[in-house]
Amino acid sequence: MTAKAIARLERGLADGLGVPVELERPSNPEHGDYATNAALRAAPIRRMPPMEIAEELRAVASALPGVKDAAVAPPGFVNLQLDPAWYGEALAEVLDAGAGYGGGSAAETEKVQVEFVSANPTGPLTVASARNAAYGDSIARLLEFAGHTVEREFYVNDAGAQIDLFRQSVDARRRGEEPPPDGYQGDYVGELAALDGDPVQEMERRIRQTLERFRVHMDLWVHQSEMEEVLDDALARIELYEQDGARWLKTTSWGDDKDRVVVRADGRPTYFAVDVPHMRLKWDRGHERLIYVLGADHHGYIARLKAIAGALGHDPEAVEVLIYQLVHLTEGGEARKVSKRRGDVVFLDELLDEIGVDAARWHLLSRSHDQAMEIDVDLARERTEKNPVYYVQYAHARIAGILRNAEGRPSSPEPLGALAPAERELVKRLAEFPTVVAEATERRGPHALPTYAIRVADDFHRFYHDHRVLESEEEAFRLALCRATAAVIARTLDLMGVEAPERM
Repeated sequence: MTAKAIARLERGLADGLGVPVELERPSNPEHGDYATNAALRAAPIRRMPPMEIAEELRAVASALPGVKDAAVAPPGFVNLQLDPAWYGEALAEVLDAGAGYGGGSAAETEKVQVEFVSANPTGPLTVASARNAAYGDSIARLLEFAGHTVEREFYVNDAGAQIDLFRQSVDARRRGEEPPPDGYQGDYVGELAALDGDPVQEMERRIRQTLERFRVHMDLWVHQSEMEEVLDDALARIELYEQDGARWLKTTSWGDDKDRVVVRADGRPTYFAVDVPHMRLKWDRGHERLIYVLGADHHGYIARLKAIAGALGHDPEAVEVLIYQLVHLTEGGEARKVSKRRGDVVFLDELLDEIGVDAARWHLLSRSHDQAMEIDVDLARERTEKNPVYYVQYAHARIAGILRNAEGRPSSPEPLGALAPAERELVKRLAEFPTVVAEATERRGPHALPTYAIRVADDFHRFYHDHRVLESEEEAFRLALCRATAAVIARTLDLMGVEAPERM
């Protein structure tokens, strides 16, 4: 998805060329506002020298509304300089769309479910689960903004050996004894021992509370124990084969490296078996695409989940498994370890107490999910412009201050005369937002959002440093530019689950 003002130029240039035209911002501003290499791509198709095609494009471009000048550069680039009216048109597009600017990029909307976090209720959420939560929720926000209907699910593993061991550990503390050698040892085990009732239910309650604090709201909570109750009915609906007394699913038919046991020879279902009724529930709820966010140790699950989809009669490609890598914390230059069973664990609530929700969500999204990441806690807690989230929020708050002081004054996206370089750069940056957010959605890569937000803040701070807004000849245009910038920053931050403060 491209900003309409840019898309109109691209369509005007593409007519009769034979290949799509994509305009990009040159790294050197002296090469114009936008440039295209379409002539180089069209040359093999039209069997003409690229420079000849580029000259044709230059002539077409020169006649387009909004183009001030067009020039050809070897080996076949066409560079465009745009007039002030085009910038006014691009700015008006941002303002007219309001909070919806950049949204609705989905060519076909779907009903999508995103299952994420799904941590065992055997301890508080850790920083590792926090990365899952920040990433999964941002994916859900992007999908919703694109126009899809999204449901967020947490799958509670409330049955099995680890749950039994967790209960045994709490019961041991209640008796005044040490937990089993391989049991859970954290301080929270003693806290749970002092309470009545099932520690698993209490831990789930605390997990829900932490997620809400982290601005992650789950629409659906599904329990493994519930799925076990409907397991037999679900297994009866897929084709299994028997071997060595066990029942197997031929997962190799859908790309798995080996077939998987569903029911053991002694009649006990495997953990994998319960995924069958669980996925069946998802399809039965009317979802057309299923997204799972899983940790790096679940890489082998990708083919298995696709196999279940195929066995249930659905397209395996409608199942996406997004794998995220580990997150490490450093403080004072030293690493902090994470282990749910031991006491030397960093829980999400502890991190939020130290750096806050905004910094936590920003930093957890600042790297691609397929890369391991490190968070410098000392930097993340800083309330200075060295901390990128603070730097971007400060830009929004500064604009909010300008707009408060300008209350009642008119604003207009139409410039009175030529724009200064800093004004042009800021408008062009805002015009990039639809493309940035559409690509972040398509690639399931919300890490593009903090990168873009920093660039917007950079461009705004440069503009603000060089140009007076209030009491200037271009006050109305610059106020409109400030309003549009604030709206884009706020939307970018919201897609990350980060607040855009009015004051700091």
